[in-house]
Amino acid sequence: MHSPTEVPAGTWRQLLGGRYLGTATVLAGGVALYATNVYLTTSLLPTAIDDIGGQRYYAWTATVFLIASVISSMVVTKLLGARGSRGAYLIALSIFAIGTVVCATSPTMEVLLVGRAIQGSGGGLLAGLGYAVINAALPEHLWTRGAALVSAMWGVGTFVGPAVGGVFAQFDAWRWAFGVLVAATTGVAALVPSALPVRTTGSGDDHPIPVLSLALLTAAALLVSIAGLLSNLTVTVVAVGIAVLFLIAFVAAERRAGHGILPRSTFTAPSLKWVYLTIVVLAVASTVETFIPLFGQQLAGLAPLAAGFLGAALALGWTLGEIPSASATSPSVVRRIVVAGPVLVAVGLGITAAFLTEHAGAGAVTTWVIGLLVAGIGIGIAWPHLAVGAMSAVADPAEGANAAAAINTVQLIANAFGAALAGVLVNIGEPSTLRSAQLLLIAFAVIAVIAVPIARRALPRSRKRSPALD
Repeated sequence: MHSPTEVPAGTWRQLLGGRYLGTATVLAGGVALYATNVYLTTSLLPTAIDDIGGQRYYAWTATVFLIASVISSMVVTKLLGARGSRGAYLIALSIFAIGTVVCATSPTMEVLLVGRAIQGSGGGLLAGLGYAVINAALPEHLWTRGAALVSAMWGVGTFVGPAVGGVFAQFDAWRWAFGVLVAATTGVAALVPSALPVRTTGSGDDHPIPVLSLALLTAAALLVSIAGLLSNLTVTVVAVGIAVLFLIAFVAAERRAGHGILPRSTFTAPSLKWVYLTIVVLAVASTVETFIPLFGQQLAGLAPLAAGFLGAALALGWTLGEIPSASATSPSVVRRIVVAGPVLVAVGLGITAAFLTEHAGAGAVTTWVIGLLVAGIGIGIAWPHLAVGAMSAVADPAEGANAAAAINTVQLIANAFGAALAGVLVNIGEPSTLRSAQLLLIAFAVIAVIAVPIARRALPRSRKRSPALD
């Protein structure tokens, strides 16, 4: 709905000028820490495993981080209400820093996983606070610029993470990469007292935390992760089957809950569940990047720095696809774009799988990059329209905002399960890295193909403009 008075558009100079520079740095810096950490860890993990062992737990480094992020994201508004902007940020940054120190000093993979869980708890808070504090810390005419700056930090993380992680891994100093992250976290924390208001407006979220839903979701994700450690295929299948039952129980609990992880409209709006399911498939497919640096080093003999950037190829494609796609407005064109998303993901992963080989040369690696870029573009072209589709799926503007906000939660959940499932597939292919890589990429390509009919139902053939968008 239109506001009674028009708010003048702010400028980048106003946002990044002297008065709001510290504020913008804190908001963007928190999300940048989260995003950089994701790609930094992925790029240095193969080197860390050579040092401390624990390759069977490879997928767990992503799974425990993401599960902790999902859980902590549920308490962002409560933390803001209780501690205000400054207190919430200092708590989140402290937790993130402690987890990072544990990672840097871990003597075994088990200790590293503890550090990743602590990191995830702080990271989930930082990712949520980056958006939740904008309206309290910035004037209204700078909200749009502030949101754009925060979102752009994911692109920054795509390049900074592999660069920092890869360089330190290249010199067998992977622990110092986490040290750099601790220093950056300390720098952001130092700005908080002067950059943010003491209190936010409002008292926070009064709804109870959906404990049952979170417990069922966590149990399902952990079961899939455990399945990735099992050597008996039958037991692995049984564990995954039980995890599926937990997921069914989670959906049932969400349907009955007055306030759950997902908005109520998920089960009442005709198209919203299909929007979320399409997002789930695309987010699951994106988790192949967790293992790409490992495959690059073991199959192509790439140095850690090169392998790190290989792992970021899919994320780069995501960004490249998202920018031009966002300008499409025709409902029929948008619908075709969304349907084309999983098709391109399947094609890209299939291309990469087809050219996997032992002792891969420059030509094969180049083809891997092309395939991963295509898969990333498939995710990127569909993503902005799925966000709009979530808002447009319901008539009430407030519920539309809730539906759009839940996209981040759905993505985190899907990433957690995708990372766990990837671990299962890689484990089944062991001890052959080539077979593991082929199984992972082909299986995820098949999942993307299955998602095409789901994407067809995500957006109607014609869509009336939702009040939420006016």
